[in-house]
Amino acid sequence: MRVALAQIDPTVGDIDGNSAKVAEWIGRAREEGADLVVFPELCIPGYPAEDLYLKRHFLEANRRAVEELAAGVAGITALVGFAEPAPGGGEDAPRAHNALAVLADGAIRTVYRKNRLPNYAVFDEQRYFVPGAGAATIGPAEGIAIELEIGLTVCEDVWAPGGPAQEAADAGAQLIANPSGSPYHRGKGREREQMFAERAREYGAHFAFCNLVGGQDELVFDGQSFLLSPQGEVLARAAQFEEELLVCEVPGTDGGPLAQPLGDLDEVYAALTLGLRDYVEKNGFGHVGLGLSGGIDSALVALLAADALGPERVTCVVMPSPHSSHETQADARRIAFNLGCELLELEIGPLMDGYAAALDGLLSGLAAENIQARIRGNLMMALSNRDGWLVLTTGNKSEMSVGYATLYGDMAGGFAVIKDVPKELVYALVRRRNERAGRELVPAGVIDRAPSAELRPDQRDSDSLPPYELLDRILEAYVERDLGREEMIAEGMPAATIDEVIRLVDRAEYKRRQAAPGIRITPKAFGKDRRLPITNRFGG
Repeated sequence: MRVALAQIDPTVGDIDGNSAKVAEWIGRAREEGADLVVFPELCIPGYPAEDLYLKRHFLEANRRAVEELAAGVAGITALVGFAEPAPGGGEDAPRAHNALAVLADGAIRTVYRKNRLPNYAVFDEQRYFVPGAGAATIGPAEGIAIELEIGLTVCEDVWAPGGPAQEAADAGAQLIANPSGSPYHRGKGREREQMFAERAREYGAHFAFCNLVGGQDELVFDGQSFLLSPQGEVLARAAQFEEELLVCEVPGTDGGPLAQPLGDLDEVYAALTLGLRDYVEKNGFGHVGLGLSGGIDSALVALLAADALGPERVTCVVMPSPHSSHETQADARRIAFNLGCELLELEIGPLMDGYAAALDGLLSGLAAENIQARIRGNLMMALSNRDGWLVLTTGNKSEMSVGYATLYGDMAGGFAVIKDVPKELVYALVRRRNERAGRELVPAGVIDRAPSAELRPDQRDSDSLPPYELLDRILEAYVERDLGREEMIAEGMPAATIDEVIRLVDRAEYKRRQAAPGIRITPKAFGKDRRLPITNRFGG
């Protein structure tokens, strides 16, 4: 039997557009001779659509779209994800099923409802959905014109042993279909394949995993759909971060195309690029701007923006102050030139003098330093207002963690591209991008120079923060793994530095609540992933 996995990039809320795309890809699958085409989880309403799922008229619109779509399906069976209105439910209660419609012969032949609703990390499905009960299969025994018995599951249904996948296999299913909306984090593709391989071997069935691809606010979906043999062998695999129709033969030793996964740094870079591109495109922005300082963070954001959108849609703004070094300013100009982006230069010295005069000596020290960042943020937002740009902020995860960022200054903007990228990884990504280019898109001096905000003479990040190698290690333990002080000490991290980092992270919670959204690439990002009270006296 020929199976097609339609790894598509839908847009949340664009019910008509998503339905048209599904119809187009059903046609493509039929032209490829597929008997069955599988689409990702909730591909008609989009995923995650958050509180849109609580709107009755939204649910009804997506239900009608599936009914209209079904009427045109002939010569193929399609599995299409949608939010099925559920009976009952009050104003704030779940009122839908996370459902999978089986479309064949011009009708909805049956509907499977997701049993296991994840409610951890970035998932809030118990807020929106009513769980289904029991397994479902389709095939000859159910009057569906396909050769094999297919077990129906949706994403989380398979992430733990047992449940509807095992029930379907025990009932004779030879292939378990798993439409999914599985968001990316670094190394997630490898983890998924290992888990699915275990299930395939346990149940003695083929597995067809079809994942979303694309960016949705903070989340990126990486695709990498695949077909597994009952022995857990990958028979076919789609590309990462690209739409693709993966056509497979089931059963068979040669299932279909087998895309090779990207290397670690290339994978992260591709996730950031896709997340930025989709955020810009799906929200209707034509152009982006960023402050280019000559430092490593803004250099990476400039690289990502040029690769995601094309340099003609990116403006880099250099805003030197009396504390800016000749070297960093020269490097900033060189980066913009190398990338082919528009460069604007706005001198902030006179504005600093104006603030000093207006405040009549009231500011000194850190407060005076932060005025420089706020002047730059104000200028960037003025350009955004004038030209309709999306302003990209340039702070990394290490800085956002400890509050080494200025509210209404370098935090001012609409999208924080690298807010989940630790400082050490920023360096690695820039080096890798230079390597792939075969030349120094980012000058070596930017990579080798000691990091500095350049808000006072001879300033260095190390004046205020531990070395980034140690800081990133502590942050990974505290933020991503939720380890406590004693557990980190047991892993060999110095107690005094741990105490200082915990204090800084906890104190900066109020800042992070005001930060722009950004792309999640680690197992736990700030935002939907990690939610702690601002008012909080628990130390660590």
